[in-house]
Formats: sequence, C-alpha cells, structure tokens
Amino acid sequence: MRLLSKKSLLLMSLVAIHVPILFSGLFAPYDVAEQNRDFSFVPPSRIHFTDAHRTLHLRPSVCSLENSGFGQYHENRDRCFPIHFLIMGSPYLLFGVFKSNLHLFGVEAPAKIFLMGTDLYGRDVFSRFLYGGQLSLLTGILATALSLGFGVLFGTLAGYYGGWPDAVIMRIAELFLALPWLYLLFAVRAFLPLNLNAAAAFCLLVSVIGIVGWARPARLVRGIALSSRERHYVLAARLFGGSDSYLIRRHVLPDAYAVIITQAVLLIPQYVLAEVTLSFLGLGVGEPTPSWGNMLSTLQQYQVLVSYWWLAIPGAVLVPVFCSYLLLASELQPRRTAIDA
Repeated sequence: MRLLSKKSLLLMSLVAIHVPILFSGLFAPYDVAEQNRDFSFVPPSRIHFTDAHRTLHLRPSVCSLENSGFGQYHENRDRCFPIHFLIMGSPYLLFGVFKSNLHLFGVEAPAKIFLMGTDLYGRDVFSRFLYGGQLSLLTGILATALSLGFGVLFGTLAGYYGGWPDAVIMRIAELFLALPWLYLLFAVRAFLPLNLNAAAAFCLLVSVIGIVGWARPARLVRGIALSSRERHYVLAARLFGGSDSYLIRRHVLPDAYAVIITQAVLLIPQYVLAEVTLSFLGLGVGEPTPSWGNMLSTLQQYQVLVSYWWLAIPGAVLVPVFCSYLLLASELQPRRTAIDA
C-alpha cells in the first residue's frame, strides 16, 4: 500500500481543521449567544466511560455539575447523562441560508457538555471557537484574495510593459515593503471610528489587511512576467498578431500560477494572525460576535489568565493551524535542482 505524501497529509490536516469550522452549526453543541449564568467559568467537561460503580459503558457520558462557589464546580457522579450523536438542539443557519437544528453531539437537559469550558457569561467556548473561526479564516482568505488580486494586476503590468509603469509601481511597492505592516494597520485603524457594527468592522479588516500586503506578490509576479515576455513562444505569438491581453492571459499568467498558490498559502495564516491581533487589542470585530481575537482578549486580565487556563485553549489550537499552512507552503515551493543552481 502506497503511503501518502507529506503534501497530501498536510492537505488532509487542513481539511480536517476547516470542515468543523465550515459546518460550525452542526459541530457546535450550543448557540454562540446562549448564556448560562449559573455556569460561569466552568472547566472543560470530563468525558466518562464508567459510572459511579466503575461499570464500563461503551457510550461516553458527562456528569451534572454542582456549583460550590463562584468558578468552583464539582461533578455529581450519581447523575451522569449519555452523550447522544446527531441530536436535535438549538436552531442555526447552515452557510447562513439553510435552517437546521441538527447537532453532531449533545446531551439532554439538564446536563451540559462544555468541551472547552465556558467564559464569564457561561457561553460555550468550543461553540464560540468554531463560529469565531469562520470569521477569522474568512478574513484571512478574503484579504489574501484582495492582496493577490492587486499583486497580480500590478506585478503583471510592471513586468510585461516595463518602462515608467514598472518604475512607478515598484517604487510604490518598495514603500509598502519598507513600512512595518503591523504598525501601519494600527495607524490606519486608529483614524477610523471605534464604534462599528460587526459587518462594517469585518469589511474594514479585510480591506485594510488586504491592501497593505499586495507589494510582495507584485514583486514576485513582476519577475515572472519579465521572464515570460521574452520567451520564444510569446514572441512568436506576438508576431502572429496576439494582443497583449491574450499573451498575458494565455502565456504570462500560467507561468505565475505556482507562485500565486504558494503566496496564497503563506498569506492566509499571516492575515488570520493580523485579524487575531487587531481583535485581541479591541480594534477588530467586537463582542458579542465571536472571533479568535476577541475570544483571547479576556486573557489580558491577570485573574482570568492565572485562574481559568481553559480560556487559552483557542490560542493553543491556532498553533497547529498556522503550522499546517506554513508547512504546506514549504512543500509547494519549487525545489532547486543542480541544473538550476
């Protein structure tokens, strides 16, 4: 049996990460806005396969929680509830269109299951992490599309036509590359109003992050366009009457596809991190709409940081997400051969 390549394994890992986020309503046991004030700062639920009498059960279960003080809970092993799969629960919109109330797993009332614990308002951190991933990842993907769109456009114009368009575009690109992008984001965001609704803040994040990062892809595409326009088949197509738009579409851009895909895989985690940073500092999407950044913002409080460790789990989960993207980008980069060297 042939083993899977490293590239295939990385692609599968990214799919495994993105599918639960894409289908957040199905995988999340609760609504993101559902508050359980009697369950503030509940630690992650313990999954049991045995009952109080140490009898083994194939179906996992969780036990009811009893409050013994603020943020202090203990399990009642005499009251355990089995975890059901494909259970009906709170309604949600799949892809924002299709109504459903089917959840992958859950427990019957009065029991609760909190895989990542709860926050101050008793909201399920796991459900908010999945829904927040939709916003954070979508920000990274759309901002990457915006950056690559500008980068491919300006890089192609600069490399294919040369002359003064090349000089002007590359001097502007060098200016953007010289500026520290994170501080530039802070400066741009500081001039804009703070009280923005979730939709406006999301569009603002995508626009600012995407526009700032176009320079590096533009330089790479420019180098490919400079090389492609001098190839013999491009010169022959021009002699046969091929227009500039035809030559760019059929010959120049296909040579840049590999670089564009690699840049996309590199930029997505960078832009997700930019959204997380801005939202963490209160400059992105605010509550109650979840995002990975504003979920981690509670860790700025020392008491939360030292007492409720499970609120840092979303930050720890981001590490394999970013590593998967970066490793995949490394695999996608073309290898230099002895002839190339």
